[in-house]
Amino acid sequence: MPGPSGRGVLVTGASRGIGRAVARAFAERGDRVAVHYGARRADAEETRAALPGEGHVVIGGDLGDPAAAQRIADTAEEALGGVDVLVNNAAVATSEDNAHRVAEVSYAEWQRVWRQMVEVNLLGAAHLSYCVARHLIDRGAPGRIVHIGSRGAFRGEPDHPAYGASKAALHALGQSLAVALAPHGIAVTSVAPGFTATERVAGRLAGESGDALREQSPFGRVGTPEEVAAAVVYLASAEATWASGTVLDLNGASHLRL
Repeated sequence: MPGPSGRGVLVTGASRGIGRAVARAFAERGDRVAVHYGARRADAEETRAALPGEGHVVIGGDLGDPAAAQRIADTAEEALGGVDVLVNNAAVATSEDNAHRVAEVSYAEWQRVWRQMVEVNLLGAAHLSYCVARHLIDRGAPGRIVHIGSRGAFRGEPDHPAYGASKAALHALGQSLAVALAPHGIAVTSVAPGFTATERVAGRLAGESGDALREQSPFGRVGTPEEVAAAVVYLASAEATWASGTVLDLNGASHLRL
């Protein structure tokens, strides 16, 4: 893999939150970053403008559309002079608007939410991983793919089962790709964050609900986007090659598994 100042990095869903922190962490190390957004171009432009260094670009596209996923990969490959690192961060996140509790939603709504979450959270990442990997293979270059999964894949998401299932599948995809792509020098890993303090969930950290979230961890707090970004940067490093196939829990001991 090229040195730390020579990598092209594509971060999906980088307009804010964890994606923005990841983009910044790579840029601070001298990498060129493609800031992907789904619907928030202004936020993506703000992210790009705040990144140190040069050569950063903004790329929009709906990852639920396979053709758009290919276009995103191709555009980033050309704009960055090659994508060496892909961070699959974009996802349809949980909210009260897309809660789909079995006892409460209609069958039609159940299908709609499942389709939306699987198309973006799993299939979008799968299609983009394929396209980026093929570019790497064609160039004969090593690379890194890092998936942003979730603690919910292990702990369960009773109000958002499609989210938990899509993230569990994303972890499994990463492990399958780790085996398939190792002969090509491409390492694939995942991180599984617990609750993380981003702009989107700021309201949930107020009052009693916030206290309950902080009490999930023996540290008495929730995670930060910068902590997730630090883990991603490590997993994308040359030193982490032997970690390929790993799913790294990042939840402050709020959920432990064997």
